[in-house]
Amino acid sequence: MATLCFKQIKQLSLRDIMKRKLFFIGIVLILAVTSCSEFQKVVKSSDYDLKYDKALEYYNNEDYFRAQQLFEELLTLFKGSTKGEEVYFYYAYCYYGQGNYILAGYHFRSFAKTYPNSKHTEECEFLSAYCFYLDSPGPDLDQTNTRRAIDALQLFINKYPESKRIEECNELIDKLHNKLEIKSYNSAKLYFDLGDYKAANVALSNALKDYPDSQFREELLYLLLKSNFLLAENSIESKQKERFQNTIEQYYALIDEYPKTDHLKEAEKLYEQSLNMIKQIN
Repeated sequence: MATLCFKQIKQLSLRDIMKRKLFFIGIVLILAVTSCSEFQKVVKSSDYDLKYDKALEYYNNEDYFRAQQLFEELLTLFKGSTKGEEVYFYYAYCYYGQGNYILAGYHFRSFAKTYPNSKHTEECEFLSAYCFYLDSPGPDLDQTNTRRAIDALQLFINKYPESKRIEECNELIDKLHNKLEIKSYNSAKLYFDLGDYKAANVALSNALKDYPDSQFREELLYLLLKSNFLLAENSIESKQKERFQNTIEQYYALIDEYPKTDHLKEAEKLYEQSLNMIKQIN
């Protein structure tokens, strides 16, 4: 009997939970419908000051989609006025708030050109560069936007040398350069891993030239040494001597900078083999 009562209580409890869930879902739906109805009234209204105030209200509540629709209509209506400047500023920020950094960056740049003397101009010029930064992909992908971000941030630094954002700009540029450095290293290493040692030599040399203080410098020097050796080993006889000599030069380049390199044992082995090959060729 006690078990039966427990089951009944449990069933009643589940029914109550379901009723509460349905109640709250109903409330949410009612609020959503009411909200949509209110928004449509604002959209259809001819009271443009009301639209501006509601757009700001939606914006401050982070409802950027609705705010954007209202600001977009107000752009042409308030064009040329002080309020038009504010409308465009918030309009650009609506794209930013929605995570659409391509369009946000475009409108921040456009704002700066349209209102060069605005109190928001410096902020918009920074944000246009920052949007390139946010849209910069991982190191394995095309780095066009990474380079654009670096150029845009450097341009901002040059234009606003006293800005409070200078330190942040420099930090962002460092992060972007690091991404390009990783991209360069990965691309060079890929040629090596694929066994295309001629292309690897070029790519590794370029990586060392472009990023002389690279975090991968020791590894790049070692890979260049090994790539030269493998290229020489697989070359026709007429080119082997020169390429083994290049290997020896790369050995000295590595040892001069990193006399205690983790690759010391392997590097010395390649060096000795290169000397022996040159003796045999001679």
